[in-house]
Amino acid sequence: MDTKTALRFWKYQGTGNDFILIDNRSLDFPKGSVDDIVKLCDRRFGIGADGLILLEDDETSDFRMVYYNSDGNQSSMCGNGGRCIVAFAQELGIIKDETTFTAVDGMHEAKIVNGNVELKMGNVDTVRALEKYYFLDTGSPHHVQEVKQLDELHIQTEGPRIRYGLYGETGSNVNFVEQVSNDAFKVRTYERGVEGETLSCGTGVTAVALAMHHAGKTSSNKIKTLTKGGDLVVQFNTLGKGYTDIKLIGPATKVFQGQWEL
Repeated sequence: MDTKTALRFWKYQGTGNDFILIDNRSLDFPKGSVDDIVKLCDRRFGIGADGLILLEDDETSDFRMVYYNSDGNQSSMCGNGGRCIVAFAQELGIIKDETTFTAVDGMHEAKIVNGNVELKMGNVDTVRALEKYYFLDTGSPHHVQEVKQLDELHIQTEGPRIRYGLYGETGSNVNFVEQVSNDAFKVRTYERGVEGETLSCGTGVTAVALAMHHAGKTSSNKIKTLTKGGDLVVQFNTLGKGYTDIKLIGPATKVFQGQWEL
């Protein structure tokens, strides 16, 4: 990338899960430059973010979402990132209060209601229940494991141990969960690609809500998840042994915007 190129960016966060948003309808951003993305996401030498998201034109929907983890690699679906790009699209004037957009896992519907973004996630057909944990794909792969004294858990030790130990180099996101009431759960997530704990993970809390319902820990189809960055609601319907009409609901807020020279 030309070092004299000025990159206009926006910074958004959804319950503490933060992203660099770039309007790339001109297709000027160099997608192959892993080093540039890593530098932009660096919290000391760059803008700082859990990931970088490009908004691009799409032939079949209002826009396309292209998501990169902070390690510079393109990744699977990001729920909080999806909510943030919807708010960003509204700021750009691309949409009003409702939208349909395309992401790596397919088409998504979303709407903005009273400042919250309600993002419809993909259906989940299977929740694998193993002896001590659950595994499912909510647009990204997720390991869900119940623990006691969640606040005291050393996630930077336990997260990588499971992420690599059970799932190899490809890995999985790892969610630790503790029930606090019939329909509320505290969640902490170790995210692959970030290789650390994030303050919130949208596909992660979605996975937790479905796994806990599948396990019979709750009978509610509207579950509150409490993360370090704030609260999110996951709403869904059951369909046989799977789940449909899944919605991830919560705030998506602009932090600032600016210009960066690479």
